[in-house]
Amino acid sequence: MKMIDLIEAIEYFAAPELQEDYDNAGLLTGNKQWECTGVLCALDVTEAVLDEAIQKKANLVVAHHPVIFKGLKRLSGSSMVERVIIKAIKHDIVIYAAHTNLDNVLLGVSGLMAKQLGLENIKILQPKRQVLRRLVTFAPEEQADAVRKALFDAGAGKIGRYAECSFNTEGMGTFKAEEGANPYVGEIGKQHQEKELKIEIVFPFYLEDQIVKALVKNHPYEVVAYDIITMENIHLGIGAGVIGDLQEAVDEKEFLSRVRDVFQVSSLKHTALRNREVKKVALCGGAGSFLLKPAINAGADVYLTADMKYHEFFEADGKILVGDLGHYESEQFTIDLLHDLLLEKFPTFAVLKTSVNTNPVRYFAG
Repeated sequence: MKMIDLIEAIEYFAAPELQEDYDNAGLLTGNKQWECTGVLCALDVTEAVLDEAIQKKANLVVAHHPVIFKGLKRLSGSSMVERVIIKAIKHDIVIYAAHTNLDNVLLGVSGLMAKQLGLENIKILQPKRQVLRRLVTFAPEEQADAVRKALFDAGAGKIGRYAECSFNTEGMGTFKAEEGANPYVGEIGKQHQEKELKIEIVFPFYLEDQIVKALVKNHPYEVVAYDIITMENIHLGIGAGVIGDLQEAVDEKEFLSRVRDVFQVSSLKHTALRNREVKKVALCGGAGSFLLKPAINAGADVYLTADMKYHEFFEADGKILVGDLGHYESEQFTIDLLHDLLLEKFPTFAVLKTSVNTNPVRYFAG
C-alpha cells in the first residue's frame, strides 16, 4: 500500500480544491509515493500523537487540523509545531491534513455532527457558488453515447442525488479539413456536413482536467470543439455548515441535555432560552460565528458551533438559541469520519484511531 492510495481516497471524498484560501490542507510532510505501514487518524498532530504513531508502526498520520498553518521560518524545536515537524521528518512519518475541504462537503464534519444528533433532511447551510462548470461539446450521433459515458465515468453529470445528467440537441456540424489534417470523416479540401449532438453537462470545477482528458481521449474527432462555462448556480452539496430537522420537536432544555450527552461536554455556553420548541437545527463544526446570520435566515431554532466571542452572542438578538460546544468538542467525531472513510475503502489495512485527547482546553470543576 502506498501513501497516495490512502490520500486519493480522502481527496475523492473531500477534494483539496474545496479548502478555503487561508487554509493549508493537504500533504504537509513526507512523500506520497512512500510505502505505508499503517495510518493513524487524529484531530490534531501533537508530539504525543506522533509517539503513538511510532509505537503502533503507523507512518501516516491523517488529521483534520494542519499542524503547519502559517509560514515557518526555522525548525529549531522552539515551538510545539517545530518539534512535531522535526520528529515527523526524523521518523519518516507522512502528515496529511483534510481541513476546510472536509468542512465544505455535506457529509463532512458538520454533517456528521448532525447525524450524531439524529437530524433528518440534512442540507448545506451556506452553499457555495461558482463551484459548477458546464461543458458544451459536439459529437457525431453514432459516437455520442460513448462520449457521454466517458464524461459520466470521469465524474460529470451529477446534480444533487441524480447522476448521468445531460442535455442533448440534434444539429448539423460543418467543417473543411485542410492539408495536413487527419479527419475522422470527410475529405481534405471539401466542406463536410455531419449530423451531431450538442451535449451539455455539468461538473465541479476541480474535475476539469480529468473531464477534458476524458473528452479528448474518447471523442472521435482529431480536434474536439468544446466550451467550459462557469455557472453562478449554488452547489447544494458543497458549502459551510448544515441544517436539518429533529424527528420530533423538543423543548430547549431537553435539546441542550441531548447535546451535552452526545458530545460529552460538562458545560455548554448558550444564549438566553426563548421558551420555544426546537425542531430545525443548524450546525457548524469548529469556529462558525460567520454562519449565525445564515442560520437565522434559514429559520433555525438553534445554532450549534464553537469559538463564539462575547459580542457575537448579542447578534442572536432573541431570534435563535445559540450554543457554543467548544472547538474540540464540536469536531471530535471527525476522527471517526476519517477512520471509517479509510477503513471502508481498505478494510484489511491497519487504519487506527488515536487514543490521545489533543484538546488543549481544560475545565476546572473545583
